[in-house]
Amino acid sequence: MLIQFHLLQNYQPSNLNRDDTGSPKDAIFGGFLRGRISSQCLKRSIRYSDVFKSFDDEGLLGKRTQTLPSLVSEKLSEMKVEEKTIAAILSRLPDIVRGKTKAEKAEEGGEETEEPTNESEGSAATDDTKQLVFLDVTTELGPFAERLHEAYLKIGAGKWAKAKLNEINKYLGESIPRSVDIAMFGRMTTAQAFKNVQASVQVAHALSTNALKQEFDYYTAMDELKPASEPGADMIGDIEFNSCTYYKYLNVHWEELVTNLGGDKEVARRAVLALLEAAAMAHPSGKQNSFGAFNLPDFVLVEVSDRNLPVSYANAFLKPVSGFGDKTLMANSEQQLADYVVRLSKAYNLAPKRAYFAVDDLPFLDLKAQASLDDVKKWLGPQLG
Repeated sequence: MLIQFHLLQNYQPSNLNRDDTGSPKDAIFGGFLRGRISSQCLKRSIRYSDVFKSFDDEGLLGKRTQTLPSLVSEKLSEMKVEEKTIAAILSRLPDIVRGKTKAEKAEEGGEETEEPTNESEGSAATDDTKQLVFLDVTTELGPFAERLHEAYLKIGAGKWAKAKLNEINKYLGESIPRSVDIAMFGRMTTAQAFKNVQASVQVAHALSTNALKQEFDYYTAMDELKPASEPGADMIGDIEFNSCTYYKYLNVHWEELVTNLGGDKEVARRAVLALLEAAAMAHPSGKQNSFGAFNLPDFVLVEVSDRNLPVSYANAFLKPVSGFGDKTLMANSEQQLADYVVRLSKAYNLAPKRAYFAVDDLPFLDLKAQASLDDVKKWLGPQLG
């Protein structure tokens, strides 16, 4: 089963998602420059939303961290493991996280390397790793620490420092997360000890339905303690911003989500409904103190089909939309989307179950509009079984 979300959302002047120069992100689409909000930005806003906080309270959200050694050290201490043993175990963690020692990489690539094989010298070994690890702290950390200790005991203190990672990983096995966000958005890791997770949710970069026009806010700041007789600004700067109507698209592969959650269909069902609400109500945090752009979507369409055929309707906006007469940019975007869905559905015989909600009185296909986002969620719930 495939669940798809389509949203139209207009943001007032803002700089929600910046590139390396501080400018709002953009992209060429249909031959025109468009505003863009990256999928990474959208996923982060969803993970940190109030809607997903309930999962965090239940220990069902993962955490990205470089402080795995410190976390493992705490667990080993709780297990009453000796400090000397803890230090020895932690000395191999960077190698375990990286997936191969420097010597093993050199053997494969023919590069020279120095001995010893592990890079973890000094205090860095117990402070952090060079790579972020995305893990389920609640269900993965404790068992991982226990298996590390077991591997150390079986390999032996004398051999541990130079033991091959294959030998260590044989005792560690694969750690499988049960967090909602890892189950949805996936996890890629170089460490054999942490299982890769195929994402069950795909999130597109949000693109503006309108052609982009970037603008600049020029500002000054004054020294409020200097004499009034000394006029002039004491600081000047500018911030780039824009205002766009965005088309957002997400999809959820139901069976993959359930599998990633260890078969727990109830948590999977809650997760899909939370994803819909968060996709509509969570905002990127970029420059919000400067712009306060907290605008909710005017249009939300949900589609459910037995066939696993993802279909984005972004091509409805190959020709940029504009407002004219008494028609707003949002109203014209909604109309252009509706016309395209009709044409595409007819051309490819697309007939998913559909429900939609619109702030304005908007006819869409032959559907009866839901009164609110909550009503769309009530419609979607039974579709999930």
